[in-house]
Amino acid sequence: MAAPLANKAGSTGPTSKPPFPELDFRSGARVEELNKLIQEFTKHDQREYDDQRALEIHTAKDFIFSMLGMVQKLDQKLPVANEYLLLSGGVREGVVDIDLDELNVYARGTDYDMDFTLLVPALKLHDRNQPVTLDMRHSALCHSWLSLRLFDEGTISKWKDCCTIVDHINGATNYFFSPTKVADWFYDSISIVLSEIQKKPQRGMPKVEKVEKNGTIISIILGVGSSRMLYDIVPVVSFKGWPAVAQSWLMENHFWDGKITEEEVISGFYLVPACSYKGKKDNEWRLSFARSEVQLKKCISSSLMQAYQACKAIIIKLLSRPKAISPYHLRSMMLWACDRLPASYLAQEDYAAHFLLGLIDDLQHCLVNKMCPNYFIPQCNMLEHLSEETVMLHARKLSSVRSDPAEHLRTAIEHVKAANRLTLELQRRGSTTSIPSPQSDGGDPNQPDDRLAKKLQQLVTENPGKSISVFINPDDVTRPHFRIDDKFF
Repeated sequence: MAAPLANKAGSTGPTSKPPFPELDFRSGARVEELNKLIQEFTKHDQREYDDQRALEIHTAKDFIFSMLGMVQKLDQKLPVANEYLLLSGGVREGVVDIDLDELNVYARGTDYDMDFTLLVPALKLHDRNQPVTLDMRHSALCHSWLSLRLFDEGTISKWKDCCTIVDHINGATNYFFSPTKVADWFYDSISIVLSEIQKKPQRGMPKVEKVEKNGTIISIILGVGSSRMLYDIVPVVSFKGWPAVAQSWLMENHFWDGKITEEEVISGFYLVPACSYKGKKDNEWRLSFARSEVQLKKCISSSLMQAYQACKAIIIKLLSRPKAISPYHLRSMMLWACDRLPASYLAQEDYAAHFLLGLIDDLQHCLVNKMCPNYFIPQCNMLEHLSEETVMLHARKLSSVRSDPAEHLRTAIEHVKAANRLTLELQRRGSTTSIPSPQSDGGDPNQPDDRLAKKLQQLVTENPGKSISVFINPDDVTRPHFRIDDKFF
């Protein structure tokens, strides 16, 4: 970590001793320089959206919601009044705990300009006031099977073709909701709907540039005006309340105590389609606390978030082969650090360099000890399955970062600047041939007015990760009505 301030040897007089610059003991890097590099990375990584871009983001989101309404209309499997969770950043950015080794590689600038993750409940269990008990007899920690016996006969009839069937000795049949079969159904349904939409293209409608099934998620890249947006759509099971297996976590002291209410933190959780290292892919789901993490993020200081984003950019490139560490591991370590360290320390605005070095140290410590507890279920070690060879390989790579953090930050800055340059070049090149933007959709070119654009920009940029409830009329899927928390749009 950084060395404390010291006075130059040999200086005379109590007021004439200029302090040494604050240094990182391990690398000798100046803390002030590291802070400036992190600020520069943040400037290029978090771009401001103008009114045009805000409208393009809104148009893409409307298209995705309308598409899901049409999916619901195909066979009425999805709930009519569904509640999606929209997160800023794709699955590859670690916004949810899903294995990355089955995902195709997409690069910002080359493949997309902005990325989002959308959790879409296929099933909902929302009428529970007590802790939710899941069937974890066949699963590793943090995972569960899901029997449709929890649901009514209509639901079983609707979804049994997406289940694995287990016959008991007493003659009873149990249907277990299958993440792989649900993902297959979802991809097929989305493909059918998009095919129908593309038969009757409308002016200003987003161009579907790519639709791919990546493991159990569906990745869609849309072109809207001059923007390309990646949506990672994840079929999930949604629960209100809190899982019994994580009940003891609520008894501990946490950094968010007194800043947000417990009701906000434990309002719900998900099962996402991901299995454990030795689990049965057709049956096993992973617990996800993405809704809670959105709330906890409100309590994390901007300087720590900047350090986290910069560290994430470094490790995504450095630790990509073999795939063992994901940005979600780093996110968990950051949450543990928030519990461990004083809030007054983490709130220091000029400590981003300290936080970056600490996150690297934490990650290296976790690798060397092959131990990274899940934040919500600490008894679950997310690195337990890794081989000694893999963890030591990544620990050595991190050692090189720790020896010269400034150089790795400069590399991360160059990567994000190159992605931004490529985005701008593609926008200029495609400005005359790309599909019309929402603003060019006929009529007065000055419409819609500036107030609408600012409202949409606020919706997109100030409410990332909020719970979005979508109320869709299956007979008119062109008009989704959605709500972000308690705001209606």
